[in-house]
Amino acid sequence: MEILHNTSKPISCFYIKEGDVVLAKIDYKVEEDNTIFILHTEVSEKLKGMNIGNKLLQKVADLARSEHRKIVPLCSFALAMFNKKEEYKDVWKQA
Repeated sequence: MEILHNTSKPISCFYIKEGDVVLAKIDYKVEEDNTIFILHTEVSEKLKGMNIGNKLLQKVADLARSEHRKIVPLCSFALAMFNKKEEYKDVWKQA
């Protein structure tokens, strides 16, 4: 299952598509101060239980690391994962 990347502005996303249907995506926005805001995560029932949300979140974290950016997890899923997993502490922009 391939994770694709759409870098449209102002909202970009990592996503998984089957045919013309988007089955999962994580939306984010990059601000001028090098902050990435994770706005929304959505996974189809068809992909539930496959750890897809975490895989999408990892893509955003990898992007932040490669571009020396910090992340503000605004969506509830991303915030829960940031609170739960130590692996995101290096990219988490906390207030």
